Amino acid sequence: MPFLRSHPLSSFVDFINQADLDGLPDKASVIEAFFGFARAAQQREAGELITDENLNEEAAKRYISTSLRREYASENGTELNAILPKMSPLNPQYLTKKQSVFQRISAFVDKFKGVGGDVWLPYRRGCYARRIDKF
Repeated sequence: MPFLRSHPLSSFVDFINQADLDGLPDKASVIEAFFGFARAAQQREAGELITDENLNEEAAKRYISTSLRREYASENGTELNAILPKMSPLNPQYLTKKQSVFQRISAFVDKFKGVGGDVWLPYRRGCYARRIDKF
């Protein structure tokens, strides 16, 4: 589970502080609950990023989903340009905005690598249960 291994323990500590661990009967239930917690955080933070940066919502959702599947964000191609707010590429602020958006999305993707799924679909219980056998 890359999300557990490669990210600050603060996410897991937040989960422990908020979860009713006594109500979870086994290891599989704890993992399921954690992934549900992580997916909710992923959805919340993605929405905040889109709103804070005033991004084109539909294009940003596609770009973020693709980046999460690849497990990295790319500056190549036109996808990054398509998510930016309407602004002329000749505007001196355009490159600054593009770079800051790319850095935020890259950090977001790094943080949520391994959480899986489509960030815009509701979390379904049981979709991570088969990963347990690998550890």
